[in-house]
Amino acid sequence: MGMPPACLKGDAPLLQTSQFPLEAPGEIWETMFKAPDLLLRLLRGAPRQRVCTLFIIGFKFTFFVSIMIYWHTVGEPKDQGQLYNLPADIPCPPLAPPTPPSSTPAAGHIFFLETSDRTNPNFLFMCSVESAARTHPESRVTVLMKGLPGGNASLPRHLGLSLLGCFPNVQMLPLDLEELFRDTPLAAWYAAARGRWEPYLLPVLSDACRIALMWKFGGIYLDTDFIVLKSLRNLTNVLGTQSRYVLNGAFLAFERRHAFMALCMRDFVAHYNGWIWGHQGPQLLTRVFKKWCSIRSLSESRSCRGVTTLPPEAFYPVPWQSWKKYFEDTSPEELARLLNATYAVHVWNKKSQGTHFEATSGVLLAQLHARYCPTTHEAMKMYL
Repeated sequence: MGMPPACLKGDAPLLQTSQFPLEAPGEIWETMFKAPDLLLRLLRGAPRQRVCTLFIIGFKFTFFVSIMIYWHTVGEPKDQGQLYNLPADIPCPPLAPPTPPSSTPAAGHIFFLETSDRTNPNFLFMCSVESAARTHPESRVTVLMKGLPGGNASLPRHLGLSLLGCFPNVQMLPLDLEELFRDTPLAAWYAAARGRWEPYLLPVLSDACRIALMWKFGGIYLDTDFIVLKSLRNLTNVLGTQSRYVLNGAFLAFERRHAFMALCMRDFVAHYNGWIWGHQGPQLLTRVFKKWCSIRSLSESRSCRGVTTLPPEAFYPVPWQSWKKYFEDTSPEELARLLNATYAVHVWNKKSQGTHFEATSGVLLAQLHARYCPTTHEAMKMYL
């Protein structure tokens, strides 16, 4: 949407006093509807001034409505409601007794993050952690959740936490954001971000957490909409290619204090823009890798200076545009062919959340649940 020519020239005072700031929705609403006297005065002005005023009011209203629609459709997972009526505990399968978790995350192992205050993992979250735990029995799988209480407080009683507590190599710890960002380039950014509103703050916070985790502890990071098919332990200083043009940080595997992750943190701050979706995530990793390798296109190099990018089939065998394929019947032969070169399957939860399927059906996602997270799969069959 462009600015009318009349608003670009000759009416500078109006533009300067009415130009929309980066406000929270409540402030936009207040600006629009709590100054009737000012609006009446402006609307009684010259015709060109009235056009500018009406355009700016319309623009602010459209912006406000678009943000509200975004948070209604994307901001919260749509399937959380189905968890409210589930039991708080689940019988554990016959596994070895769980070992007591350490007080700090173990270096060099597998990390999952929940940067919202939610503490009731949905079934895909459960499947992600279970599949990682089953394919890496020798590794510590650490789930960091911002909503968990600190100190010696007991965990909330939810089916998801109960199920994940069955696995001896899974530990659930509180996510202390201030401590995580301490002594990193992200510390000042986080201190400032806590006092302002942004449309994508939770995804951006997740983007910041994962690169800080990799730099401080090293190991493997996975989004909670992955299903792990086989061991990732042989992957070091690796990230996945989403498409010909974009890398994706849903999977990361790096050594502790690697220079690439340090460069990512510096770029995060130097080129910060929380108002563009993906700017601090996939776009950040893409531009840092190009800088790291001194290339202009990802096709020029897949590996340089000790950092490797794997092709889409390694983690993103189904592109996000085709996410509905996960909810289509798939033959065993097609499934084997599709996932022949895949380490872990990314389910594109931002697109697929809220899409229901029968746990006992032949759809691709149901088959993955049954094979790689059978405990979660049994719970789904029992309670959904």
